[in-house]
Amino acid sequence: MIIAIVNQKGGCGKTTTAVNLSACLASRQVSTLLIDLDPQSNATLGLGIEADPERTIHRVLVDDGFAAEGAVYPTGVFNLDIIPATILLSGADLDLASSVGRESILKNKLAPLAERYDIIIIDCAPSLSLLTVNALAASDEVLVPVQAHYYALEGLKLLFQTINIVKSRLNYRLAVLGILPTFFDGRTAICRDVIVGVRDYFGSRVFRTLIRVNSKLAEAPSANEPIHIYAPGSRGAEDYGSLAEEILGKLGINHRGTREIAERMETY
Repeated sequence: MIIAIVNQKGGCGKTTTAVNLSACLASRQVSTLLIDLDPQSNATLGLGIEADPERTIHRVLVDDGFAAEGAVYPTGVFNLDIIPATILLSGADLDLASSVGRESILKNKLAPLAERYDIIIIDCAPSLSLLTVNALAASDEVLVPVQAHYYALEGLKLLFQTINIVKSRLNYRLAVLGILPTFFDGRTAICRDVIVGVRDYFGSRVFRTLIRVNSKLAEAPSANEPIHIYAPGSRGAEDYGSLAEEILGKLGINHRGTREIAERMETY
């Protein structure tokens, strides 16, 4: 199962979600691979990975003879591996522009790893670039973090248009796993109103779990640890643990990583 975490708007908690969801899944005995597909490489930095430039997702994409397995690194979290990124990834769109089948390179490269891990999570850049299209073409599901602010909702229409185009032309199995409200502060009326509006419009596509504002989530990357290790009693650890449980339930994957549902099909 491959899940792309996507939103072209920055600052909505994509990388925070990618790192902490991956770690929480791994802690539940689900073998997990995190792919850093963002040139800012914050997921890589947040887990304390010092990547060899010759063993990153950039080389996986641009070198036909280099297997994705060669760029897999263990992390400090049991059951969690990562394919890291460096700033070299910022030139990937140009590097791949003339490649045949450029939208499906990542999909083809990840195929040998699909049976090795129960879940593969792709942390995408805040743009609808060729890298993001590659992530969508390679994935089974899309998770969309949305900041609980009014303007954060404006870009969703364009994102869903892109998802639909990829679904119709490149990956008919692509489905929306859910919309994840982030930076939720129940003390403010705007946050409460936005959540009501999102649930009214998107219905069951919105996760029950809300990621609440929590200073520990901002601190954890500086310690190179996911939230459930850095601050196990925090609201952030509670929220991402709840999200992991909700996703496992949706996908039909138990805590030993056994796949009970081979395929999900969803119309949207």
